[in-house]
Amino acid sequence: MTAWLMYLGDDPKRVGGGYDDSGPSHYSWDSRVPNAGHVQVGDEIVLWDGQTSIGMSVIEDIVTRSASKEISSCPSCGKADIAERKTKTPKYRCWNQNCKAEFGEPKTQTVPVTTYRSRYDFAWVGLPGVVSGSELRELCEEPSSQNAMRRLRWGDFQHRVESGKNATPLEIIKTTRDAIAGGHSKAMVRVRRGQPAFRAALLDVFGEVCAFTGLAPAYVLEAAHLYSYAVNGKHHANGGLLLRRDVHRLFDLGQISIDPQSLSLDVAPKTRAYPEYAKLHGQTLTVPITNAHKKWIAKHWRMHRAGGAGTMAPTLDGH
Repeated sequence: MTAWLMYLGDDPKRVGGGYDDSGPSHYSWDSRVPNAGHVQVGDEIVLWDGQTSIGMSVIEDIVTRSASKEISSCPSCGKADIAERKTKTPKYRCWNQNCKAEFGEPKTQTVPVTTYRSRYDFAWVGLPGVVSGSELRELCEEPSSQNAMRRLRWGDFQHRVESGKNATPLEIIKTTRDAIAGGHSKAMVRVRRGQPAFRAALLDVFGEVCAFTGLAPAYVLEAAHLYSYAVNGKHHANGGLLLRRDVHRLFDLGQISIDPQSLSLDVAPKTRAYPEYAKLHGQTLTVPITNAHKKWIAKHWRMHRAGGAGTMAPTLDGH
């Protein structure tokens, strides 16, 4: 599996290219983009805007289709490396180093393309401003590349994110990648399809209450599974709680777990360094639960606290 640095910014080629993008969930490209056919399900994807990191995840699914696309090119050399100038004339200039022609209007034509739409929302980890653009370029296999999709040295990138400034744990990335490699990609799709109904059922049972922090508007509450549904692939009755988005992610990462004996929250030392989460340590759940919930809670505890309080182990949940 390969790691990719993918551009998601306001470059005219990107904005005007008709791409269907949403940073935390899906990213699109077509066969005219270098490396288009090399990106695979299970690859890590890191998004940036040309200046800094946006976030990262693991590709769960890629949908391909046949389409047509109108492209503009230099009338002299035929390359698409052209830019519109706001003040100078002629209006357009070719940026191809071997051409640099200036012209009033580009040549346009409609060509057949294959479109690609990747989905990766299960394991999305936001990294806004965590890694600078200069660092990301140096972490690519070819630092001088100008391609929108570039191969990234995954081991070096992971070390930078997990141990550098604003260190962020990436266990959920490994878990998702391993689940896909183990053939659980289709299970992920099934779970996503049932997620809205699962959340609605939890709202009926618990009301607008985060099980860790208390009353909260419904629009900030997510359906959190108490088990790894990447492997399980099912919505189990009494197998979920409503959690606020931030504590949901901490629960997924094992940074917050529930002591099955006392039903109190155990916040890992790393996260306890933040006052907002430190105050949750030792607090009991804000909602009543069943014995079935307790079984799942005990399993989650064994997974994340098997090596002692605060020990992290991989799991996977979704939004």
